[in-house]
Amino acid sequence: MKTPKVDFVGKSARWALISGILIALSLGALVIRGLDLSIDFVGGTAFQLTDPRDDVTAQELREAAEGAGATDVVAQLQFDGDDATGAIVRTEALEPGSAEAQAVQVALIEVAAPEEVSTSFVGPTWGERITRQALEALVVFLVVVMIYISVRLEFKMAVAAVIALAHDLLITIGLYALVGFNVSPATMIALLTILGYSLYDTVVVFDRVKENSVTLGDPGRRTYGELVNSSMNEVLYRSLNTSITSLLPVGALLFLGGQVLGAGTLQDLALALFIGMALGVYSSLFVAGPFLAWWKTHEPEEQRRIAKAARADALARGEELVAPQHAPGSPESRAPITTEYVRGEGRKRRKRH
Repeated sequence: MKTPKVDFVGKSARWALISGILIALSLGALVIRGLDLSIDFVGGTAFQLTDPRDDVTAQELREAAEGAGATDVVAQLQFDGDDATGAIVRTEALEPGSAEAQAVQVALIEVAAPEEVSTSFVGPTWGERITRQALEALVVFLVVVMIYISVRLEFKMAVAAVIALAHDLLITIGLYALVGFNVSPATMIALLTILGYSLYDTVVVFDRVKENSVTLGDPGRRTYGELVNSSMNEVLYRSLNTSITSLLPVGALLFLGGQVLGAGTLQDLALALFIGMALGVYSSLFVAGPFLAWWKTHEPEEQRRIAKAARADALARGEELVAPQHAPGSPESRAPITTEYVRGEGRKRRKRH
């Protein structure tokens, strides 16, 4: 199969603008709207239904509770074989015995006809302590990942991989805030899963860059940016094929499990996975690689390599590099030197500013 020729590095400013807009929207949504946390984080009321009718669905239970005035409703059926033996419906915190709680209970009885309905208060199972421990574990994970990539590849690649990872997580969370998706423990699990997937795709790209670095300076790969660009094109089909085969089953979980079967937990898990994995493909190609190439261009060795490649290109076109003469010690002799093409003269001139 012919290797594609996508200019990832040459158009890095365009990708940076797209990512900048997405990150700005995400931060704005987080500040203005905030996240819609489920009752697992903030607490709420649970209605436990015993032996509901066999053909009742989670969507019917959810719609009945919402019709009675409840919000933040999560409904889940409990099965024994093919028969529903129970169901649990969670809402925002309702005062026990209040008119609102009684209205929800009556609505659930009408739609599900259960033998018994019990009401209980649910505390925030994902409280401040668990959230803090999860963040601590995340920091440790990122440190270990940076150490490993630095040893296996190089430090700048490790930093670029972590930046791409932060890019994916921030935009995913910001999209939840922007659209108003409910954030549940399943969402948090999916976000943690995104960490591994995003890093995997980025490391595949960087591993090919490291493998091809022995050809740095050869025609077609004279500069580091050209090396990164050609390496990314070499793994482009692999990244796309891996991503598509990963997104298909996640999409099935999202649209079949969540919409058709009414499994709310599956929907929460698949939604974050689908968004994060799609962003992981984008960041590994359009964020991590171009950022690495941009960073490397600031190294003195790479600056010399770029200048050497420019001279080689000029000689190949029959152009001559001309340096203007100035008196020693004059302001012109101490000014920085830049290079410009002199069209019509068939040469390049270095001039001082």
